[in-house]
Amino acid sequence: MKVVLKLSGHLLFPYITHEKITEYAEAMKKILSLGHEAHAVVGGGIPARQYIEAARKLGVDEASCDKIGILISQINAMLLIKALGDKAYHRVPQNFEELEEALASKKSVILGGLQPGQSTSAVAALLAERLKADLIIFTTDVDGVYTEDPKISPGARKIDEISVRELKRLVLLHEAKAGGYKLMDLVALSIIERAKIPAVVINGTQTENIFKVITGEKIGTKITP
Repeated sequence: MKVVLKLSGHLLFPYITHEKITEYAEAMKKILSLGHEAHAVVGGGIPARQYIEAARKLGVDEASCDKIGILISQINAMLLIKALGDKAYHRVPQNFEELEEALASKKSVILGGLQPGQSTSAVAALLAERLKADLIIFTTDVDGVYTEDPKISPGARKIDEISVRELKRLVLLHEAKAGGYKLMDLVALSIIERAKIPAVVINGTQTENIFKVITGEKIGTKITP
């Protein structure tokens, strides 16, 4: 099985610590030991937000703020590469040409962001499309996709399975509300839809959830193309 992991920067990097990075590196090594092909895209997390906030206060334009966030996500990706050792390609690809070189190594490729205006979720979807992956696993800090933000809405209901089309509709519904529930990136969903790659949104605070998905256990929210 070819798997792309989208590792939330907010899970790995609420603050800089080697323990969580090691935990995810060991999870990836276990996936590889089971005979699967695994690659990952790492988000920027709280450090990226802090740098972007500081840049905005300095009057930096949004494209440059995006670039700063990308650089932080790439630093995060490099830490995961170092934790993976010889299981991972040794550099973080900066563009699609370098991505092709990395994939040719037949090792796990770890990405951060690639270009301004594009989320790391979209990068994960593009990587999965390029690989013709069997599955994308999106890790979050909740148990899947909910009808509303479960952190603030007691009536929020977890969705076990949803089509891309329905999820897009739900995303647009929440984006229309001020301070709306941030569900999924629309660009990422469009790529998943056209590539016809299934995805699962899981709680990534416990890495064993990744193996549950790999072994076919039904957890989180399944997104069908």
